[in-house]
Amino acid sequence: MKKPPNYYNKVLHILQELHTAYPQYNMGKHLATVLDECGNLWGVTDKELAYCLAKYKGQLEMDVRHIDDFDIDNIIKEGLDLDNLFKEEEDGGY
Repeated sequence: MKKPPNYYNKVLHILQELHTAYPQYNMGKHLATVLDECGNLWGVTDKELAYCLAKYKGQLEMDVRHIDDFDIDNIIKEGLDLDNLFKEEEDGGY
């Protein structure tokens, strides 16, 4: 007979994975975000908490940083010089 999953241990395992993957976030931030979505904490089962944590972890993994600091600085620099950018387009520069 197969043993039922231990959701309490799954919760702990996911928290450990979050700590390893995102050391800049403390456990309080992870839990506050997850528990905000779960609703009434007293009524949340270990299974539901494990599901919410897994969903939250998946969302964090999907968030990819698309712009680095250089790109932001470059965007700001080009934004400050829009007149020349439009002039280059009119002159056939692009």
